[in-house]
Amino acid sequence: MNHSLNILFSTSEAVPFAKTGGLADVSGALPKALAKLGHNVVVVMPRYYCIDRSNLEPLDEPLIVSMGTMGELFAGVYKDYLPGSDVPIYFIDYEEFFGRSGLYADESSFSYSDNDLRFIFLSKSALELCKRLEFKPDIIHSNDWHTATQPLLLKSCYAFDETFKDTASLLTIHNLQYQGQFFKDIVDVMEVEWEHFNPYELEAMDGVNLLKGGIFHADVVTTVSRKYAQEIQTPEFGFGLNEHICAHNHKLYGVLNGVDYDEWSPSVDPYIAKQYDIDNMSGKEVCKKDLQRHFNLPVRDDLPLIGFVGRLVEQKGIGLIAGAIEGFMHLDIQIVMLGTGEKWAEGFFSDITNRYPKKFACHIGYSNELAHKIEAGSDLFLMPSLFEPCGLNQIYSLRYGTLPIVRATGGLDDTIYNYDPATKGGNGFKFYHATTEALYQTVKWAVEIYRYEPETYQLMQKRAMEARFDWEKSAKAYEDLYYYALYAKRVQNYK
Repeated sequence: MNHSLNILFSTSEAVPFAKTGGLADVSGALPKALAKLGHNVVVVMPRYYCIDRSNLEPLDEPLIVSMGTMGELFAGVYKDYLPGSDVPIYFIDYEEFFGRSGLYADESSFSYSDNDLRFIFLSKSALELCKRLEFKPDIIHSNDWHTATQPLLLKSCYAFDETFKDTASLLTIHNLQYQGQFFKDIVDVMEVEWEHFNPYELEAMDGVNLLKGGIFHADVVTTVSRKYAQEIQTPEFGFGLNEHICAHNHKLYGVLNGVDYDEWSPSVDPYIAKQYDIDNMSGKEVCKKDLQRHFNLPVRDDLPLIGFVGRLVEQKGIGLIAGAIEGFMHLDIQIVMLGTGEKWAEGFFSDITNRYPKKFACHIGYSNELAHKIEAGSDLFLMPSLFEPCGLNQIYSLRYGTLPIVRATGGLDDTIYNYDPATKGGNGFKFYHATTEALYQTVKWAVEIYRYEPETYQLMQKRAMEARFDWEKSAKAYEDLYYYALYAKRVQNYK
């Protein structure tokens, strides 16, 4: 039987404390699932301005972190627990780096110019905190470029540290588009030898690519779906790192994210107009009417209501939706959107609302309550992403009996099974080419099934609601990879 592990989980965000994307959902849920398997997990993240430290427990003495040419910096540390668990989460408090309104960028969406220093500091602070706590991690689980420095640190300046001499590393890529590319002088801040600045490790276009270095040095690399693990090895989805990733695909694995069904389930959802489940779907009709009223749309049950929740950015297929919107408005449907993002998209869809007030409505911004209402009240859910490492909303939609319309990419392809007219199988609708025509025709196809084949639509709803993507399964997959990482570490040390 496998023994319990000490796991350091390093992240730049975690729900419910700070969130910009799916990384926060993973960071708030996976450590708890790992703890339920019997492992000792410690989570470390920054203490941003949005996190009220008056509700946190301070550690007595400051943390001393060496930053090379910057000298030694002193950080405060605060402690809390992930909600509903005994998993401790520690917050690194350093005003100059983390005392800002945004996590990675300012109010104008411009990335902070010192993001390299901020997150190298986070990576080092997490390691120094382990020493302070006398916590010897078997595994360090790093996430995205923000903590991708850690695998290299383990094999360089911390290689002979008693706390980490047997520690293995696992790096998860949540979105390859963001890689942490900076000027090369940060090598001296990292305090690693310049021999690591080469095309196989850190170097990229005479600068440093932190994610590239993490991929090279991590004992195991994961992505958040099996399909995405395949896609990032291609030029289309590799964002310039596809050849580098191919060179390390012997240690690359895809582990699909789970979802929290305690929060995302229509039978327990406190935000929706009426709760429902697979055996009694009457509440979904009430939720649809409530959603129509919320957006001031005509209350009609004879036409499909299509929902969208997500960032209004190109990755999410916003350009495809914009290109197809006039065609959609000629179908007998209603569409509601919730999201914020690129200014052109916010303006464009606000204008569509004004032009087609009985068929289209959008809320620019984000509301967790409204997101729940859209999942419950919609008949179909739109996710035409150009790429999607995992995706969560399509999984939420399945649970709510809201059939997803997706592009077959990444986690969308792994979780959605296309409707098959011959067998009546499937739990959603997929298209493959990222074109406006493909999106339009697939939406039209789904609408026709809803309107003219209600029995087929209801069978697909039942099948969708029966699907399960819980964190326990994902945590067990990570557990296996942790043990493999330890084995790989021992083999490497032996060599």
